[in-house]
Amino acid sequence: MTGGPEPISAEALRALRKDLDELRAERAKVAATLRNEDPVGDRADEADELQRASDLARLDRRIDEIEGRIREASVAGPPSTEVVGVGSTVTVRFADGAESTLQLGEVAEELDRTLVTADSPLGRALLGHRAGDTVTYRTPDGDASATVVSLG
Repeated sequence: MTGGPEPISAEALRALRKDLDELRAERAKVAATLRNEDPVGDRADEADELQRASDLARLDRRIDEIEGRIREASVAGPPSTEVVGVGSTVTVRFADGAESTLQLGEVAEELDRTLVTADSPLGRALLGHRAGDTVTYRTPDGDASATVVSLG
Protein backbone atom coordinates (compact mmCIF):
# COMPACT_ATOMS: atom_id res chain seq x y z
CA MET A 1 0.00 0.00 0.00
CA THR A 2 1.22 3.44 -0.85
CA GLY A 3 0.17 5.30 2.28
CA GLY A 4 -1.91 7.67 0.15
CA PRO A 5 -5.48 7.30 -1.00
CA GLU A 6 -5.93 3.76 -2.30
CA PRO A 7 -8.38 2.92 -5.08
CA ILE A 8 -11.08 0.36 -4.48
CA SER A 9 -13.03 -1.83 -6.88
CA ALA A 10 -16.71 -1.16 -7.53
CA GLU A 11 -17.57 -4.51 -5.95
CA ALA A 12 -15.59 -3.75 -2.80
CA LEU A 13 -17.16 -0.29 -2.62
CA ARG A 14 -20.65 -1.83 -2.81
CA ALA A 15 -19.70 -4.24 -0.01
CA LEU A 16 -18.43 -1.37 2.17
CA ARG A 17 -21.61 0.62 1.60
CA LYS A 18 -23.71 -2.43 2.49
CA ASP A 19 -21.67 -2.92 5.70
CA LEU A 20 -22.09 0.77 6.49
CA ASP A 21 -25.88 0.57 6.10
CA GLU A 22 -26.00 -2.50 8.37
CA LEU A 23 -23.80 -0.85 11.00
CA ARG A 24 -25.92 2.31 10.98
CA ALA A 25 -29.09 0.23 11.46
CA GLU A 26 -27.46 -1.68 14.33
CA ARG A 27 -26.28 1.59 15.86
CA ALA A 28 -29.80 3.03 15.72
CA LYS A 29 -31.16 -0.03 17.56
CA VAL A 30 -28.50 0.18 20.29
CA ALA A 31 -28.87 3.96 20.64
CA ALA A 32 -32.65 3.57 21.09
CA THR A 33 -32.04 1.39 24.17
CA LEU A 34 -29.89 3.95 25.98
CA ARG A 35 -31.60 6.05 28.63
CA ASN A 36 -31.21 9.80 28.64
CA GLU A 37 -32.25 10.38 32.24
CA ASP A 38 -30.39 9.48 35.41
CA PRO A 39 -30.38 5.74 35.87
CA VAL A 40 -32.76 4.29 38.42
CA GLY A 41 -32.13 0.64 38.89
CA ASP A 42 -29.77 -1.87 40.33
CA ARG A 43 -26.15 -2.50 39.43
CA ALA A 44 -27.13 -5.04 36.79
CA ASP A 45 -29.12 -2.33 34.99
CA GLU A 46 -26.13 0.01 35.21
CA ALA A 47 -23.78 -2.68 33.86
CA ASP A 48 -26.15 -3.38 30.98
CA GLU A 49 -26.33 0.33 30.20
CA LEU A 50 -22.53 0.58 30.23
CA GLN A 51 -22.27 -2.39 27.87
CA ARG A 52 -24.68 -0.78 25.41
CA ALA A 53 -22.70 2.48 25.59
CA SER A 54 -19.53 0.50 24.87
CA ASP A 55 -21.25 -1.22 21.94
CA LEU A 56 -22.31 2.17 20.63
CA ALA A 57 -18.74 3.48 20.81
CA ARG A 58 -17.46 0.37 18.96
CA LEU A 59 -20.07 0.82 16.24
CA ASP A 60 -19.23 4.52 15.92
CA ARG A 61 -15.52 3.69 15.46
CA ARG A 62 -16.26 1.11 12.75
CA ILE A 63 -18.68 3.48 10.98
CA ASP A 64 -16.01 6.21 11.01
CA GLU A 65 -13.44 3.77 9.56
CA ILE A 66 -15.71 2.72 6.72
CA GLU A 67 -16.79 6.28 5.94
CA GLY A 68 -13.13 7.30 5.84
CA ARG A 69 -12.25 4.43 3.50
CA ILE A 70 -15.12 5.35 1.17
CA ARG A 71 -13.98 9.01 1.12
CA GLU A 72 -10.39 7.91 0.46
CA ALA A 73 -11.50 5.69 -2.42
CA SER A 74 -13.43 8.55 -4.03
CA VAL A 75 -10.30 10.74 -3.89
CA ALA A 76 -8.10 7.97 -5.30
CA GLY A 77 -10.35 7.26 -8.26
CA PRO A 78 -10.67 3.88 -9.97
CA PRO A 79 -7.95 1.25 -9.80
CA SER A 80 -5.22 1.51 -12.43
CA THR A 81 -5.38 -0.73 -15.45
CA GLU A 82 -1.66 -0.22 -16.07
CA VAL A 83 -0.04 -1.15 -12.75
CA VAL A 84 -1.25 -3.62 -10.12
CA GLY A 85 -2.47 -1.87 -6.98
CA VAL A 86 -5.09 -2.21 -4.28
CA GLY A 87 -8.45 -2.60 -5.98
CA SER A 88 -6.96 -4.05 -9.18
CA THR A 89 -8.43 -7.03 -10.93
CA VAL A 90 -5.53 -9.03 -12.27
CA THR A 91 -5.27 -12.25 -14.24
CA VAL A 92 -2.17 -14.28 -13.40
CA ARG A 93 -0.65 -17.45 -14.85
CA PHE A 94 1.00 -19.68 -12.32
CA ALA A 95 4.06 -21.84 -12.96
CA ASP A 96 1.87 -24.90 -13.60
CA GLY A 97 0.08 -23.03 -16.42
CA ALA A 98 -3.16 -22.45 -14.51
CA GLU A 99 -4.65 -18.98 -14.87
CA SER A 100 -6.75 -17.20 -12.30
CA THR A 101 -8.41 -13.78 -12.17
CA LEU A 102 -7.98 -12.23 -8.75
CA GLN A 103 -9.09 -9.10 -6.96
CA LEU A 104 -6.35 -7.37 -4.96
CA GLY A 105 -8.01 -6.09 -1.81
CA GLU A 106 -7.23 -4.73 1.62
CA VAL A 107 -8.94 -7.09 4.00
CA ALA A 108 -10.47 -10.51 3.54
CA GLU A 109 -13.51 -10.42 5.79
CA GLU A 110 -15.35 -13.20 4.02
CA LEU A 111 -14.13 -16.41 2.48
CA ASP A 112 -13.61 -15.29 -1.12
CA ARG A 113 -11.33 -17.41 -3.26
CA THR A 114 -10.81 -14.60 -5.79
CA LEU A 115 -9.63 -12.04 -3.22
CA VAL A 116 -5.93 -11.66 -2.54
CA THR A 117 -5.02 -9.22 0.21
CA ALA A 118 -2.35 -6.64 -0.49
CA ASP A 119 -0.36 -7.82 2.53
CA SER A 120 -0.35 -11.51 1.51
CA PRO A 121 2.80 -12.92 -0.12
CA LEU A 122 1.22 -13.00 -3.60
CA GLY A 123 -0.45 -9.60 -3.10
CA ARG A 124 2.80 -7.94 -2.02
CA ALA A 125 4.62 -9.51 -4.98
CA LEU A 126 2.01 -8.27 -7.48
CA LEU A 127 1.87 -4.65 -6.26
CA GLY A 128 3.45 -2.25 -8.73
CA HIS A 129 3.84 -4.78 -11.55
CA ARG A 130 2.47 -4.64 -15.10
CA ALA A 131 1.10 -7.14 -17.60
CA GLY A 132 3.94 -9.40 -18.72
CA ASP A 133 5.89 -9.15 -15.45
CA THR A 134 6.75 -12.32 -13.56
CA VAL A 135 6.73 -12.16 -9.77
CA THR A 136 8.12 -14.51 -7.16
CA TYR A 137 6.54 -15.01 -3.75
CA ARG A 138 6.90 -17.37 -0.81
CA THR A 139 4.39 -20.12 -0.05
CA PRO A 140 4.40 -22.72 2.75
CA ASP A 141 5.87 -25.13 0.18
CA GLY A 142 8.65 -22.74 -0.88
CA ASP A 143 9.07 -20.05 -3.52
CA ALA A 144 6.50 -19.82 -6.32
CA SER A 145 6.10 -17.58 -9.35
CA ALA A 146 3.27 -16.10 -11.35
CA THR A 147 3.11 -13.98 -14.49
CA VAL A 148 0.76 -11.01 -14.74
CA VAL A 149 -1.35 -11.75 -17.83
CA SER A 150 -3.66 -8.72 -17.73
CA LEU A 151 -5.17 -6.01 -15.54
CA GLY A 152 -8.64 -4.57 -15.44
